[in-house]
Amino acid sequence: MIVKRTITTTALLLAALTTGASVAFADAVADAKAFVEKMSKPNAPWNGPTTGPKAAAGKTIFYVSTDQRNGGARGAGEGVKAAAQRIGWTFKESDGQGSVAGRATALNQAIASKPDIIVLGGIDATEQAAVIEEAGKQGITLIGWHSYGKAGPHDTLPIFTNITTDPLDVARAAASYPCAETGGKVGAVIFTDSTYEIAVKKSDAMAEVIKVCGESKVLEIVDTPLADASNRMPQLTTSLLQRHGAAWTTSLSINDLTFDFMAPSLSAAGIGGKDNPLAISAGDGSEVAFQRIRAGEYQAGTVAEPLLLQGWQIVDEANRAENGEKESGFIAPPHLFLPSNIEFDGGPANTYDPNNGYADAYAKIWGVK
Repeated sequence: MIVKRTITTTALLLAALTTGASVAFADAVADAKAFVEKMSKPNAPWNGPTTGPKAAAGKTIFYVSTDQRNGGARGAGEGVKAAAQRIGWTFKESDGQGSVAGRATALNQAIASKPDIIVLGGIDATEQAAVIEEAGKQGITLIGWHSYGKAGPHDTLPIFTNITTDPLDVARAAASYPCAETGGKVGAVIFTDSTYEIAVKKSDAMAEVIKVCGESKVLEIVDTPLADASNRMPQLTTSLLQRHGAAWTTSLSINDLTFDFMAPSLSAAGIGGKDNPLAISAGDGSEVAFQRIRAGEYQAGTVAEPLLLQGWQIVDEANRAENGEKESGFIAPPHLFLPSNIEFDGGPANTYDPNNGYADAYAKIWGVK
């Protein structure tokens, strides 16, 4: 069964996001526990598309990453590369290097090479709207990955579809875990990056979950660029510890990259790897995040997306576009990884790669071996 593009979070949470109203769950902690259990269960067998067009021949697909230091963008690109090889397409890639100018340059270089398809690997569509419009005018098929806050086609820009999990489900899973674990006594600092529309949606959703979780509080929402995490996070962590002290029980971030540079400051303050503030990420399930969770060192959870699978979906959606068909409507489910399930679901590779036969399923659609 194909999962259609529907928001699967509760109607009450959606109401809060759109109106700013406080959400009154009958029992927020029980709700959080139930959602954590659901999101941390092993994934079901393949429920994506099983029909579609045969492989279009001789295509070139160009993957433009927002920043190859970002494990999510890098992982999705690796999936695109593997799928392109299987379908028989030429694969190219470039790195936007984490800056607006770098992403514009990388996109313009991709356009100049005249590919059939360009993939926006984590590049915000609004930020690069002018370049995207130019690519569309030249007849290039554009596929997004985390390029705006919903799956499916863009409302105004010539983007065939955007590949993402439901960002509200991802955010709700991340914020529900500390709510459930503390019995509704969370003191959260939430990290976001307003450069990205999808990041703001996630951080707003996490804040709403915390606000209705018993006695929990959002201590602060910190807007800091992911691309500059290595420079900002050490001093920022120290400042937050000084400002909030023991009230800071939980760090919630829109991406694992935030936590890559917090450990030295926490350690210097005498805080152990399993002590508060516990860190939970609402995406994307980087290799380093898996290692931290497995070792119990300064990260308690991540809501991982099946990045390699999404790379295959990108190629499948591009093939549908090149054959003049509509996008599939499939949304791969995210998965909450915790110390309790990391050994079973994470596997030795420290990535979330569902063992559900997705690669062979797509190859069968395309009519390739």
